Amino acid sequence: MKIGIYPGTFDPITHGHTDIITRSLRVFDKVVVAVAPNPSKHPLFNLAERLDMVKLVMKDVGQVEVTPFDGLLVDYVERSGAHAIIRGLRAISDFEHEFQMALVNRKLAKMVETVFLMPSEEYSYLSSTIIKDVAQHGGNLIDFLHPEVARRLQARIRSLKS
Repeated sequence: MKIGIYPGTFDPITHGHTDIITRSLRVFDKVVVAVAPNPSKHPLFNLAERLDMVKLVMKDVGQVEVTPFDGLLVDYVERSGAHAIIRGLRAISDFEHEFQMALVNRKLAKMVETVFLMPSEEYSYLSSTIIKDVAQHGGNLIDFLHPEVARRLQARIRSLKS
């Protein structure tokens, strides 16, 4: 069984993320969505909330497992018996950073490969950062997020403003 690890903060999970996850299943038998705490990014949602949202969005996809992880990604990949790290590339601007990370990961763990997937065109511009900005300004989120994730994001934004 070929297992791919799709790591991220997922703060919150967007349609772009779900597109990469479902498209990864064309390559892998199983995809593990590994949700990182990543306090340096100052997430709006805590780790438990983000795990819950990813599980909610992916609940009908049987070949997807959602887990937390901390520490070096390559160590997690090796411990889990996975075969590759899955990364989405939205634009040329993503490539340099992702390429550097893939090379560092290869140096740390020679047997861990990185697979880059491009999102579908309709999601190529999405990022959680942009979506949070749209939410902070009261924009419509339905084209970007699962309805329940959109509701939770709007509620969090409202609570921060009050």
